[in-house]
Amino acid sequence: MASPLMAGLGVAAAAYCSKQLVQLYVRMKAAPPVLRAFYKGGFESTMTRMEATRILGLRDSANEEKIKEAHRRIMIANHPDSGGSSYIAAKVNAAKDMLLGKNKQSSFK
Repeated sequence: MASPLMAGLGVAAAAYCSKQLVQLYVRMKAAPPVLRAFYKGGFESTMTRMEATRILGLRDSANEEKIKEAHRRIMIANHPDSGGSSYIAAKVNAAKDMLLGKNKQSSFK
């Protein structure tokens, strides 16, 4: 007599847990993503320090090592030889040069 009662409680507990998991999944799918928001807008006509930090995804206080690592990471993903845009590569290089103090005063239009 105790065995059918335990089996019934086990099935009820499994059904309750499944219901809670399905409800959690539905809430997670309906919630907006918690990813980093990208900057909306195009490139400025002349590179500024703020734009350079946005392009490389860094803070204003980033050191030289972090700037070079961010540049390398972005260029691996967007290099023109592997299908990336040459315009994007030029902007990424200009951003690195701006943050490292090697600004060539060139503007990309």
